[in-house]
Amino acid sequence: MTATEKKQFRQQFKQTAMRVSTVSVVVNLLLSGLKFLAGVAAHSGAMISDGVHSASDVLSTIVVMVGVNIANKEKDAEHPYGHDRMESVAALALSAVLMVTGALIGWRGVQKMLDVRTVATPGMLAIAAAVVSIGVKEWLYWYTIRAAKRIRSGALKADAWHHRSDALSSIGALIGIAGARLGVPILEPIAQVVIALMVLKVAFDIAKDSVDRMIDRSVDQKTLDSIYRVVVHHPGVIRVDDLRSRTFGAGFYIDLEIAVDARLNLQDAHAIAESLHDQLENQYPMLKHCMVHVNPAEAVEISKK
Repeated sequence: MTATEKKQFRQQFKQTAMRVSTVSVVVNLLLSGLKFLAGVAAHSGAMISDGVHSASDVLSTIVVMVGVNIANKEKDAEHPYGHDRMESVAALALSAVLMVTGALIGWRGVQKMLDVRTVATPGMLAIAAAVVSIGVKEWLYWYTIRAAKRIRSGALKADAWHHRSDALSSIGALIGIAGARLGVPILEPIAQVVIALMVLKVAFDIAKDSVDRMIDRSVDQKTLDSIYRVVVHHPGVIRVDDLRSRTFGAGFYIDLEIAVDARLNLQDAHAIAESLHDQLENQYPMLKHCMVHVNPAEAVEISKK
């Protein structure tokens, strides 16, 4: 991938993230208003709480937008490697929001389990609002997660799971509302506790992935094996002496040592390294940069090659 193509990719990354986040903000504002009004009209505390949960999604999406904007700033004298890790910082912030959300959902569920008399009998409007919420939030999840996978954005992935946590919360609210109307109010708090555990698991996974991206973890073994095969079969390469990778935000770096014919002059050895460098950066779009060091190979190794 050329410098121009990489710049275009970064622009596409930012445009996609901003478009998805804008849709998310607008939909969540409308949905939270609908839930709140339905909760008040139907006398449903669960639906009012669910509306507040949807409103919190607006804040989390704004965090994504800020993080992506900073991550896509051009490198400068103080940040020669760019600002990509800010995207992982945004994902970490969202995982923290998810953890708090999961804890609150679980705590509310435990409180209701201890005193089911606090669960009032809601109206049918609350059930209708819960069904609409589940459908809309699940659509938002798939809309966001597809974009996150396409541009490999940890922050968007975290925001997608925040949408799903809201859908799960609405399922809990629906079960609770239906249970209360059928005379089994204990169903709501049980569902809330189970949902809380699921949300906390997702939050932990997102936090772990974000931390891995920030501490220079290697790329996955499948990608590393693929890169090794490209290097070892490149014309002029006698052997691979070292191959290391490190993730950096949504992309990664490669540090590579190869051995070439010791009899080659400097210009020819450099040409092999440059050709390999260009091939790798063209073949792997998420490769931000590849550093190639050249070592001399002895005649006996060349004959085996």
